Amino acid sequence: MDRITESLVAELLANLEIASQDEAKDFEKLANYTIASNEYNKTFDVEAITVGDGNDTGLDGIAIIVNGQLVDSTDEIDDLLDKNNFLEIEFILVQSKTSSSFDGSDINTFLFGVQDFFSLKPKLVRNDDIKRFAEISNYLFKKAPKFRENPTLKLFYVTTGKWTNDTNVRAVIDSGVSSLEQTNLFEKIILTPFGARELATAYRKTKESVSTTITFNNRITIPKINGVSQAYIGLIPFAEFLKIVSSDDDILLNVFEDNVRDFQGDNNDVNGGIASTLNSEDSEIFSVLNNGVTIVASSISPTGDQFTITDYQIVNGCQTSNVLYNNRASSTISKVNVPIKLIATTDDDVKTRITLATNNQTPIKKEQLAALTQFQRSLEQYYNSYTGDSKIYYERRSKQFNSDGSVLKSRIITVPYQIKSFVAMFLDEPHNVTSYFGSIVKRLNEGKGVIFGNDHVFSPYYTSAYCYYKLETLFRKGSIDSSYKKVRFHILMLFRIINSKTPLPAFNSKKMDKYCEPLITILNDENKTLKSFQKCIEIIEKSGFDKSDKANLKVLSKTKVLIDYVIK
Repeated sequence: MDRITESLVAELLANLEIASQDEAKDFEKLANYTIASNEYNKTFDVEAITVGDGNDTGLDGIAIIVNGQLVDSTDEIDDLLDKNNFLEIEFILVQSKTSSSFDGSDINTFLFGVQDFFSLKPKLVRNDDIKRFAEISNYLFKKAPKFRENPTLKLFYVTTGKWTNDTNVRAVIDSGVSSLEQTNLFEKIILTPFGARELATAYRKTKESVSTTITFNNRITIPKINGVSQAYIGLIPFAEFLKIVSSDDDILLNVFEDNVRDFQGDNNDVNGGIASTLNSEDSEIFSVLNNGVTIVASSISPTGDQFTITDYQIVNGCQTSNVLYNNRASSTISKVNVPIKLIATTDDDVKTRITLATNNQTPIKKEQLAALTQFQRSLEQYYNSYTGDSKIYYERRSKQFNSDGSVLKSRIITVPYQIKSFVAMFLDEPHNVTSYFGSIVKRLNEGKGVIFGNDHVFSPYYTSAYCYYKLETLFRKGSIDSSYKKVRFHILMLFRIINSKTPLPAFNSKKMDKYCEPLITILNDENKTLKSFQKCIEIIEKSGFDKSDKANLKVLSKTKVLIDYVIK
C-alpha cells in the first residue's frame, strides 16, 4: 500500500476502535466503510457488512439496502414491507485487493462469485456470512410482486493501484456484467473500479457536511429576524427539490431533523393522499394543497438565482419529502412545484422553535412532538456530561458527527440502537428488537411505547447505550466470540438483572439514577465488564436457550427462560 492509503487505514481503525489484523483485512474494512458510507445515508457498523475469511465466494463486503434501510435479517424486510407496501432494493458487493494493479483474472473471479451469490444452485462453498446474506437476498426475490422495479446491483472492485481503463480488463468487466444482465434479476448493474486515488477521494467525502446547490427563482426574502442570518420563502420545481433530498446517485439523503420520527410510510391517509395528487393529471395543484417543506441550514450562499445550502436539515416536511422522492418516476411529477421555506441559522434555540412551530406531522400530536424533540436534545446533552472512557455520543441526526474528526465513530450511538438497547435492557424485551426498529417507533408514535417519556430521567438511556458500546468493543477485540452477537440484546438484559441489588424503579424516579450507578461502575472497569458478560453467556448456555435457533431470539417465552433461570 502507498503511504496515503496506509494513513487512511490507520485513521479509520483508530476511529472505529478496531485492532489491526493484517494489511489485507485492514484494507477491506477501509474499502467497505468508504463505499457503504457514500452509498448509504446513515451510520452503520462496518463489521456488519464485512464478510468473514474463507469460503467468501470472492466477496469481501455485502450491503443490502431496502427502502433506504441497511438490513441484515428477513424480519426487517417484513417490517419495511408492512410500513411502505413496496420494496426498493439496492445490492452493494465489494471485492478488495492490496495489489497495485487491476488483474483481469481476479476481476473475473469476483464476477463469478457475484453470479454464484445470486444463484439458486450455488457451486461455491459458502461461509456463514455468505449464507446469511444469500438468505436475505433469496427472501427479497420471493417478494418480487412488491418490487417498484427490479433491484439495482452496484459492484466495486478496489485495489491500491491506478485505474487506467485497460482494454483487456474492460472487456472482462463488460463480459461479466453482460452475463449478470442475462439473469433478468436487476434493473441496473454498475461495476466501478476503484484505485487508490478514487478510494482516497471517496473516503474524504465521508467527512463532509451535506451541501447542495439549487436554482431558486420564485422566492421572497423574509425581513431581518434576530438569530436568523437569512430567510426565504417560495416555490421550486420538483427537479430542484430532488437535489435537496437525494444525492447525485439518486440516493435519499437523511436530512430529516430528529430522525426518531422517521418516514411513516405510504400506508396512511395523509401520505397516500399526497401520492395520489402527485400521480394525477392535475399534479400542479400540489403547491396549493401542501404546507410545504421547511429547511434550516448553517449557511446559505446565494449567487444570483443559484443558492448553495450547507449543513442543512428538513425540520418540517419529512413525510412530504419522502412521498415526493418515492414518486420521482411519476409521469406527472415534472409539473409539480414544491413550497419551501429556507432559513439560515446557527442558533439551536431558534432552530427548535422553528421545528415545533412549523411541524404538524401525522400521526404525532404537536404536544408529543414538542416533548420528543426536547427529550432528544436533552438526552444528547446528558451524554455530553460524561468524559474520558465513559464518553459516548448520541447521534440524534444521522451522520451529525461526520465532519467532527475528534469523535470516534465506534462511540456513536444511533437512535435505532438507543431504542433497541433501552428496550432490551430496561424493559426486558430483547425479543422485540431483533428486527427493524420501526415497529417500536410505531408504538412510540401511537403513544403506547414506554420510551422517551417526557418525565423520564436520562440515566437508563445512557446506561443501556454505554453497555451496548462496551459489549461491541469486546466483540471487536475478540474477547467475546462473535457468535454471541445474535444474542447481544439478551446479554444486555441479563447484565442488568445479575448486577442489580434492588427492584427496578420507575423511569421518572430519581431513584433510577442511583440504580444505574453500580451498573456504570462495572462498565467503567474492563475486567469486571468482561467477567459480567461472560457470566451472562454462561447463563444463556446453561439455561437451555438455543441461540442458533432464530425463533428463540424473537419470542417472549424464551426470554422468560433466561429470566427464570437467573431467579432460580
